[in-house]
Amino acid sequence: MKILSIQSAVAFGHVGNSAAVFPLQRIGAEVLPVYTVNFSNHTGYGAWRGPLISPDDVRDVLLGIEERGVFPEIDVVLSGYQGGVGIGEVIVDAVQRVKAVNPSAVYACDPVMGNAKSGCFVAPEIPVLLRDRVVPVADIITPNQFELGYLTGTEPTTLESTLESVDLARAMGPSTVLVTSVERPDRDPQTIEMLVVDESGAWVVRTPFMPFKANGSGDVTAALFTAHLRETGDASVSLERTASSVFDLIEMTYRSGERELKLVEAQESYAHPRMQFSAERVR
Repeated sequence: MKILSIQSAVAFGHVGNSAAVFPLQRIGAEVLPVYTVNFSNHTGYGAWRGPLISPDDVRDVLLGIEERGVFPEIDVVLSGYQGGVGIGEVIVDAVQRVKAVNPSAVYACDPVMGNAKSGCFVAPEIPVLLRDRVVPVADIITPNQFELGYLTGTEPTTLESTLESVDLARAMGPSTVLVTSVERPDRDPQTIEMLVVDESGAWVVRTPFMPFKANGSGDVTAALFTAHLRETGDASVSLERTASSVFDLIEMTYRSGERELKLVEAQESYAHPRMQFSAERVR
């Protein structure tokens, strides 16, 4: 499997491609990382250095890959944090070019905007661009519950309202929607959920809640789920594998007392997930 991953990069820590590439490689995927920013660290620290990469430069890197004749071999285009406002159009163009020479390729968009605790942390233009231009051409999207609400103009809280919001998101174009960080009011407060919906049904997986902010865990989740779904074609199995791997990564990080993901130390959880969580069919 070849994955063209267009995301941010940091030198210190693990977010964007700096979180997604190694787990994908550990499960056997060939990854072509293209960077949208090259920062010293993620922006959650409040201070960082390094450049936003211009849309023209990102486009040039993609053109160079295309000129090597690689686009027909791309199985998945994956995108995450976009950085500058012009990157969305570059990504959409790349998706169209890949699909023109490989119609079986899929595009997975992690519509990174923010979260319920921090609010929106991208430029104001980015959410609008994602909603109106990028998400409609995606096959898979992986928003958290907060981002799902923005994309659909709703306030998903209960399982029922979240499913209704997912239906609205799927009507925009994507066939598969994975919702992360689902916190419905009637759940056990010591748990957190993920929900996946595709044409064959809807499933929820519930894992213990770790009381800390794990920057980059969403990037790992989107990457692993997309790769597993591409390999298996089964949304519930892909959800179970992803939940198992990501929980072990987060738990190891939490127990370490460190802020950055223990991405390398948890590598066996990607290659050989323990499958300790079962997905429950909810529709």
